[in-house]
Amino acid sequence: MIGTRAVSRGVIAALTYLMFMMFAMTTDAVGVIIPRIITEFGLNQEQASAFHYTTMAGVGLAGLLLGFLADRMGRKPTITLGLSLFALNSFLFIAGKQFAMFLGLLFVSGVSIGIFKTGALALISDISTSSKAHTTTMNRVEAFFAIGAIIGPLIVTELLRRGLSWKYLYVVAGVLCLLLIVTALLVRYPTSQRHDEASVTLSKTLGMMSDPFVLYFSFLIVLYVGAEVAIFVWMPTLLEGYKGNAGLIATYAVSLFFILRALGRLLGSFLLSILPWTWVMVICSGAVFACFAMSAAIGISAAVYFLPLSGLFMAMIYPTINSKGISCFRKAQHGAVAGVILFFTCVSAAAVPWIMGLISDHFGGDARFGFIFATGLTALLFVLLVYNAVKDPSASRLKTLDASEYGT
Repeated sequence: MIGTRAVSRGVIAALTYLMFMMFAMTTDAVGVIIPRIITEFGLNQEQASAFHYTTMAGVGLAGLLLGFLADRMGRKPTITLGLSLFALNSFLFIAGKQFAMFLGLLFVSGVSIGIFKTGALALISDISTSSKAHTTTMNRVEAFFAIGAIIGPLIVTELLRRGLSWKYLYVVAGVLCLLLIVTALLVRYPTSQRHDEASVTLSKTLGMMSDPFVLYFSFLIVLYVGAEVAIFVWMPTLLEGYKGNAGLIATYAVSLFFILRALGRLLGSFLLSILPWTWVMVICSGAVFACFAMSAAIGISAAVYFLPLSGLFMAMIYPTINSKGISCFRKAQHGAVAGVILFFTCVSAAAVPWIMGLISDHFGGDARFGFIFATGLTALLFVLLVYNAVKDPSASRLKTLDASEYGT
């Protein structure tokens, strides 16, 4: 029995990692796709940004309205439901011809991601032994997300180089999703903490939005996500007219950003082993702000180097903040609270590229002005994380829940 349980937990972890890698292949390749659809459908930057924020709207609404399913139905049915919807929807992309149809498919894709992602985030709690272990696992998950974010843009770039449509990216993701569904159905899941069904209703999920810790960590994530999506949505457009000596870097800037973000996991793991997580966040957010500020002050000749470099320091921010926010609640609520935080994540991921597109269009289509706005987000994030390190407002609650939920 012990051996079976150990094997199941290992497969569960691998399944979770691969789920995050798979959907990152599609969501984080959008920056490479946008210049192509601008030409293909005759769009401006504001219109083209819908190719990104439509997906995020679906993810966010599913996280908020359906996140409680992971706590009520269980992790396995929720994950299987989300993966099945994602696979079916992905194969429909190949038949798409109109921009409106693609937006509809992207919205459904987002809803399916929101369903299986909240299930997966709740599952991470079930295989964690403490809030610190939860943070470690979340960072491993994000490492695989980073791998998917590298693979996706490379697949699209190679498809376009061979004269093929970007739509085949979704076919690849759909095939991988089918393999994950089979694994999800066969694997044995660890037992999750279950409470009275009345405790995991939609109304109680919505009630979490007034909790100060939900709002606190969600706002930090809003600022971080705004900076991250600025990179992979608009950096290719910003660098499209680059004429300097770093042409190869400009061409593969998004992939380089994600490669450095993946490598940043190693740097972040080292920093977390020797410093409190609060000060690791200060160091990382300060470096991100410096990269954006140098790009905004000097211009495209600096942005081609500093914006991809920011990925090295972004690596640890999202999974750590997300983990601490989720860990401020009982395990039986982790699906719901993960959904609420995911909602705020997607609000930022949808709104910031749209705002940047509006600003850029106002200044004649110059994406540099949109990045000045994003630089302001990184500055505010840095200031708030300095406050977080000095005051550490969540320390007492995390300590209490470590004792009650993990027995540590």
